[in-house]
Amino acid sequence: NSDRPQNEVQEVVFFKGGLRPPKVKPAWMWGAEMGANDKNVAIGNEAVWTNHNDADGDGRVKRLLGMDLVRLGLERGSTAEEALNIITTLLEQHGQGGPCSEDDDDLYYHNSFIIADDQHAWVLETSGKFWVAEKVVTGYRNISNGLTITTKFDKHSKDLHEMTKVIGLWDGEGQFNFSKIFASGGDLMRQDEGERLLREGILNRHFNVKKMMQILRQKENRICRGCDDSFPTQGSQVSRLSPGISVHYFTATPDTAMSFFKPFPLREHYLYKIHRERIIQKNDTVRANEMFHMEQECVADLDERIEKIEAGTSDLCVLDNLMKECVESEVTKYRLD
Repeated sequence: NSDRPQNEVQEVVFFKGGLRPPKVKPAWMWGAEMGANDKNVAIGNEAVWTNHNDADGDGRVKRLLGMDLVRLGLERGSTAEEALNIITTLLEQHGQGGPCSEDDDDLYYHNSFIIADDQHAWVLETSGKFWVAEKVVTGYRNISNGLTITTKFDKHSKDLHEMTKVIGLWDGEGQFNFSKIFASGGDLMRQDEGERLLREGILNRHFNVKKMMQILRQKENRICRGCDDSFPTQGSQVSRLSPGISVHYFTATPDTAMSFFKPFPLREHYLYKIHRERIIQKNDTVRANEMFHMEQECVADLDERIEKIEAGTSDLCVLDNLMKECVESEVTKYRLD
């Protein structure tokens, strides 16, 4: 889920050759909140606030935004680890910072990332030019606006331990704990609730796209934020990464609990306007439930198509224009009012 300022439209943008499938981005921004490429690499980022706010850690200074790093990692990375290395190299060279809102110059922060491909996943957390990365070996991971990496990490920025002592954040005593040293607040409830839902979701080892969509729609624990929130959920992405066929689902509309996930690709954005008029402004839960039913039919149909392709009884062309077809179906239903 991408939580952004009110009325900031999230675009789903497709770039041939550089980014394939698309990325999800605020309309005014060069970078991306989340996205994927044609090498099965998917990246999402979260804002984090840390106590390293001077010199290289000063978020007010215009450098690379975390969203710029997402796009650069996707454009240049052919694996999750390669994308990780690209992002961290750029981070150490250029730093991060600058306003993260079109209308609020005082909104700035550092960033954390989940970087995954069909084989491996990494969690990357940063503070200025400092960073640590943990490889996800088993189970699940989630990030929600706070640092989660403590004493176990597999990669880190150059001279991390020594430089942390130089700036006075660590005395060199005891075990180096990145979160304890750098964290300055965070949404612990969302982090804990997200972890709980993922843990419960994998109990029977049948975690799937539908369960992930359900988690992203949870409002009672603020994993999904409605349009009345000061920072509503403006767009959502679910990626099913596979060595065979990867599928990426996007809402392209705000409030995941009232939005319909559609498979890639999408070009037109008339959908945003009509979704707001028919669903959000009317709080039309009946129509939203109809869309959820259509979403489930879409997921089942797509799974069946993929099985046929992998079995050699169908061609890849059956996946062409899927998101466009779903968007057209959604718009048609809204027009029936």
